[in-house]
Amino acid sequence: MLICLHRRIEQEGHHQCTLDLRPLCPLTPKPGEIPTTEFQLEKGHSTMKLFIGILFCTLIMGVTGESWYSFFKEAVQGASDLWRAYWDMRDANVQNSGRYFRARGNYEAAQRGPGGVWAAKIISNVGEYIQGFLYQIYLGDSYGLEDRVSNRRAEEWGRSGQDPDHFRPAGLPKKY
Repeated sequence: MLICLHRRIEQEGHHQCTLDLRPLCPLTPKPGEIPTTEFQLEKGHSTMKLFIGILFCTLIMGVTGESWYSFFKEAVQGASDLWRAYWDMRDANVQNSGRYFRARGNYEAAQRGPGGVWAAKIISNVGEYIQGFLYQIYLGDSYGLEDRVSNRRAEEWGRSGQDPDHFRPAGLPKKY
């Protein structure tokens, strides 16, 4: 929008505008190109397209012979299982209980069916990616790598249908 405004000012002959807005937007033409109304996205913006493509491919591969409705229903229920496990972890506030709640959330989501397994994988992977990204930004290194690996093992343990009580820490109330 700012680029269009800048072009309009240039086209109408108002050359008093010294503000060059072209570096602010990746959709601007490169120096020497003829400005047009259509611009190509730069290479850096194809990452989002790749991420969305991978997400849809995993969704399509997750729906094998089942109907779309039941798959999405299972996925939503599985996501709510993970959400409930997260809030239970926060409510319990017991040290070293994160692996148990990760395993429990993934276990409950996997019990829903293929949609629940798919949702558990996607949510777990995205959560791990965000956690690693934040560690890298705030701490500048791969701090917490051991924790992330053990969290991943607990999540896979739960998704495989094994008992999440394997990760239950001492002192965790029975209601969890």
